[in-house]
Amino acid sequence: MSDTNAEERCPVVHFDHNSQEHSVDPVGSYRRLRESTPVAWTEAHQGYWVLSDYQSVFDAARDDEVFTSQRTPSGGEGLSVVIPKTPMHKHIPIELDPPEFRKYRKIINPITAPAATESMIAMVQKYVTWFVDEIIESGEGDVATTIGVPALVTVDWLGLPVEDWHKYAFVHHQALTGVPGSEDYIRATQVVMPEISEQMRVVIADRRANPQDDAISFLVQQEIDGEPIDLEDVFSIVELLLAGGTGTTSSLVSQTVVWLYKNQDVRQDLIDNPEKLDKAIEEFLRYFSPTQGLARTVTKDLEFHGCHIREEDRVLLAWASANRDEVAFPDADNVDIERWPNRHMAFGVGVHRCAGSHLGRAMAREMLSQILTRMPDYVVDLDNLVPYPHQGTNTGFKSIPISFTPGPRLGPKLDIAAVSTR
Repeated sequence: MSDTNAEERCPVVHFDHNSQEHSVDPVGSYRRLRESTPVAWTEAHQGYWVLSDYQSVFDAARDDEVFTSQRTPSGGEGLSVVIPKTPMHKHIPIELDPPEFRKYRKIINPITAPAATESMIAMVQKYVTWFVDEIIESGEGDVATTIGVPALVTVDWLGLPVEDWHKYAFVHHQALTGVPGSEDYIRATQVVMPEISEQMRVVIADRRANPQDDAISFLVQQEIDGEPIDLEDVFSIVELLLAGGTGTTSSLVSQTVVWLYKNQDVRQDLIDNPEKLDKAIEEFLRYFSPTQGLARTVTKDLEFHGCHIREEDRVLLAWASANRDEVAFPDADNVDIERWPNRHMAFGVGVHRCAGSHLGRAMAREMLSQILTRMPDYVVDLDNLVPYPHQGTNTGFKSIPISFTPGPRLGPKLDIAAVSTR
């Protein structure tokens, strides 16, 4: 980390997006920062810059030469795009910059494009129906279990053992929303992660010898610079797809379900006018910003929005704060399901914009649609909501107890083992 005398450049702020203080009210925490010092230095975690207004985040996200995503010694070992770095295998291509980045993104695009997503709609519908069926006849349950759909879809789509979807969900949720040092976090990172990593490597090697109709089989057949892709690089790509697939959509839907209960006029509007759902999802993405922020490392000294930033400084690009910037979004702290255009940053900006955005939208649409049509009168037990314990990267709820008028099952029982790793 560089020798940073922040007083020479911008005020030092008391801020830590990983703190329990921040997790209590992320929106208010970012608002105070954005309105006072939109580009600011904090001494937390060896020191880092926080970019909290729309323009500074936009500018940094589009300048990969200065704000690199690659792993550097600054900030220690681990995943480069979070602060502090977490003990995680390298993620490709999010931890690469152009031109290397484009070689890998080029082989991912065909399996995440709109046409590929369209071919997965039947799978999404099958799993959402199954999850809702599991509670629909009882008239009560934890709708957060339904929000496990993204993990199950991602595991199945990739070609990993479906019966182990809980393990993959557990590890990646803990990595992003768990409290470092807690029992669950330690179990996830030290026990379950090595187990599923070994399983992934076995599946990846097998698919090269015996390809099937799944995403891993597609990836292992690709080439980089005219040579067969290295299987360890495939592992890194699959790791990233899992991390994105198991966390962000669950975060979005969990917050939306609770908000719609608190705002029943909007809920009824979407029930009566389902054609509004697509535009509404864009507003929910802006308002809830499932991925709160990601990190970069500075490659050279520069003046940036009035502040002197130095080589090797770490920087947090706060997507969630940028999405509440009144300059970019009038009346930003209120939901307007008809807001358009809606140039939110929920999926990032620039070359690193989320490749899975189309699938994420499709899963959110199906989950919200079935919840609204099959449990239209759901009541959330607000007193027993359990939020994610750590909301620095993903915000949301790990438990959402609800009650509703019972309904019929719509699909067959699926033979999916759901043995929890807890």
